[in-house]
Amino acid sequence: MTAGHPITLRLAHSPDPDDAFMWWPLFAIDGEPPRVDTGRFSFEPVMQDIETLNQRSASGEMEITAISVAQYPHVKDIYAFTSCGSSMGDNYGPKLVSREPMTLEDMRTSPVKVAIPGERTSAFGTLSLMLGKGGFPFEVIEFDRIIDVVVSGEFPAGLIIHEGQLTFEDAGLHLVADVGEWWTGKTNLPLPLGGNVIRRDLEEAHGPGTLREITRLLARSLEYALAHREESIAYAMRYARDMGAARADEFISMYVNKWTLDFGEQGRAAVRAFLGELARADLTPDPGEVDFISTAVESV
Repeated sequence: MTAGHPITLRLAHSPDPDDAFMWWPLFAIDGEPPRVDTGRFSFEPVMQDIETLNQRSASGEMEITAISVAQYPHVKDIYAFTSCGSSMGDNYGPKLVSREPMTLEDMRTSPVKVAIPGERTSAFGTLSLMLGKGGFPFEVIEFDRIIDVVVSGEFPAGLIIHEGQLTFEDAGLHLVADVGEWWTGKTNLPLPLGGNVIRRDLEEAHGPGTLREITRLLARSLEYALAHREESIAYAMRYARDMGAARADEFISMYVNKWTLDFGEQGRAAVRAFLGELARADLTPDPGEVDFISTAVESV
């Protein structure tokens, strides 16, 4: 880096209120500088749906990116988890919904085609654990269209992520199962849905301690957002599809929680357990050791 020219880091995340809430303090927005001091780095937002980010992560294109936890085994050689920025559902999570009332047992005995948000999403991985690999037909549909295609009858059922978890009943749809509730009932652990990962080669490119340095900046962004909640929610409302401020606040509270600030031991255990279950079910490769970059130590 030369004087006056910070190192640009692309931080990719979903265009959703919880991700926007977490990371906006790192970005220069509307001519205003970042709310936190980013030191020798500048952060550039890249916003795309999570399945697209999963696919892009395979090439290591972004320096920092959100991914589905289920995607980690496919990119473990390129990325490590940062200790902060996760989305964990504590006895709640993505919803399997239907146009007509049906039960999970109905799905097992007479499978119907399910609109899913992506084959690399943790939501799909968990549903596949519930119903068995290959236990139901599916088709990938953009996450923000799934409610519409189920309402229209194009699909009898859909797997809902993001804010649709709070709004599907408004569209007249029926809950078949909450996959997060199923997982927590099975394991007594939160469901690790999304994680924030950082490219391993940044350490070599920018010097020893770089991964920890950047992770510390990410943590400061979260701390600022939480300490200035009203301001952060006002920004996040730019990405709150079909939600008022109160519902957006509710959604943010669901997925910006104690595990978002730091996975902690329980969060790390949840990630390892989830990836282990996926591997045993032949849904993903065995991830081996899972690395977490901490603000305190290089990796845990």
